[in-house]
Amino acid sequence: MPYPPRHHDEVRTRIVRGAQRLFNRRGFEAVSIEEIMGAAGLTRGGFYRYFGSKSDLYAEAMDCFFTNPDCGNRWEGVTVDPSRGNVGAQIVRAYLSRQHYQDIEDSCPMVALPGDVARGGAKARRAYENALNAMIVHLQKDAGEAGRPDRPTALAIAALCIGGMVVARASDDIGLATEMREAAKSAALTLGGWHDPGA
Repeated sequence: MPYPPRHHDEVRTRIVRGAQRLFNRRGFEAVSIEEIMGAAGLTRGGFYRYFGSKSDLYAEAMDCFFTNPDCGNRWEGVTVDPSRGNVGAQIVRAYLSRQHYQDIEDSCPMVALPGDVARGGAKARRAYENALNAMIVHLQKDAGEAGRPDRPTALAIAALCIGGMVVARASDDIGLATEMREAAKSAALTLGGWHDPGA
């Protein structure tokens, strides 16, 4: 019996999501193809029907769910909905949320994997840069006629979001981690011109 038309895409998405969680938790080198396929409920033999190499999968797993709605990862009370306006402010709040801080496996790989990327090859670095550029473009969606945030400001906001979460995650002191996230969020919202707490 043939598979339904969307079967290949659905299985591929399942592999990517499972791999993202494993890579976020343990890094690229520590995760085997067997583990990746096992997490998707599949055997190693099927891997190469979907990806040319583990590096190719890694590049796709670098996609960030705050900037790619197809990734589908969301937490209760945390969404980014362009129809509500002020997309940049929504991304900042989501990125520096308590939920993102706590959920390492489903976090944005730009937070979980920077050291891994630095040790990786050119393909991993390109994937990281693509995810970062996508975030910057999304942060600028509200610019409109006001021209804010411009690219340098969006770069600074992205650095505050990613760096703030990296430092918060590195701290054993929950109070300090919370202060770091809140300070980074406040600074990023102010830089973006999103002063209204409900923006």
